[in-house]
Amino acid sequence: MSRSRRQPANAEQAWEDAYGAVDHAPLLEKLGVNIERDNLKLALTHRSFANEHNQLPNNERLEFVGDAILGLTVATKLFELYPSRPESDLSPMRAAIVSRYGLSDIAREINLGQHVLIGKGEELTGGRDKESILADTTEAVLGAIYLEHGFATARDVILRLFDEKLRHATVSKKNKDWKTALQVRVAELKLPVAEYRSEATGPDHEQTFHAETLINGVVRGKGVGPNKKLAEQEAAQQALVYLRDHATEATLGHA
Repeated sequence: MSRSRRQPANAEQAWEDAYGAVDHAPLLEKLGVNIERDNLKLALTHRSFANEHNQLPNNERLEFVGDAILGLTVATKLFELYPSRPESDLSPMRAAIVSRYGLSDIAREINLGQHVLIGKGEELTGGRDKESILADTTEAVLGAIYLEHGFATARDVILRLFDEKLRHATVSKKNKDWKTALQVRVAELKLPVAEYRSEATGPDHEQTFHAETLINGVVRGKGVGPNKKLAEQEAAQQALVYLRDHATEATLGHA
């Protein structure tokens, strides 16, 4: 690697120091699998830390892989566990499990927040407990496990961590009224009423609906579903997560 593309020594050292400041053995024990040092370090590196240290690598590529492995594993297990359920039930069940809420629940169970490498700004605003950061890092760790150990091991880790959610998944999760919950939160923050827009794609007998939730005219959540209602509910859920993570900015109009 040429000198121009090599990370500055002080940035690399800061990265190493931040990673080494925490004992990651308890995390690996809860995951039930070993992850090589460099792989785990990358999986735990949020973009806020990377950006503050001369554009170090971050975990977003691993997150991309982990999201795919998680989705496939959860979908397959739900298919096996609930043979009489139609797709219209299985899809929202899967969506609830792999949502930011579902992922952040798992992250908190394994105390992932204390291991994440985040920037000073995120540290000051409670980034270690933000649903978005916890969820994304969970997926990145799963991606690292897959790339190092293969699909079977990654699947086994996912099934163990998500066992309770999988076995207690119910269609009632899709009936959670995220739109009402969002409206309550919007009112608490004294923001304008949330607006929705949606469109359908595909043939009339097999349409897919795409919805967006707008707050102050800005898209803060997106959803996809077999009907308009479910798509808007998913979009509202995403918007609610945004407000939970960025309440101050949204209230001040700087979101």
